[in-house]
Amino acid sequence: MMQSRKLPLPITALALLMLPGLAQAASFDCDAKELKPDEKMICENRTLNDADVKMVTTFDLLSGLMAMGSRGTLQDEQTAWLTKRQECGPDAACIKAAYDARLKQLDETYKKINRPL
Repeated sequence: MMQSRKLPLPITALALLMLPGLAQAASFDCDAKELKPDEKMICENRTLNDADVKMVTTFDLLSGLMAMGSRGTLQDEQTAWLTKRQECGPDAACIKAAYDARLKQLDETYKKINRPL
């Protein structure tokens, strides 16, 4: 009987980022005319852009793993986090800290899921 193994979420997200096309653009349209200040900074800063892609990839992965009743909570947390990120405006350090905190939170959520990949 084969035993399923859970890969740590950061490793899974990193593997997904290595797929062609995923690590190239933010999760929103950087060519849009009405970008918010935080979005403009993310589009201009490769580190922030990469953090955005990692965060949305991780979020999407978790959404697929979670029970349907828990997805609403995850989405509510994401909406609240986006509001906090927007409060950073064009402050790159603030935006980076927001991504670091959110990725840590998503990793903790993943650790609570008792289900093999």
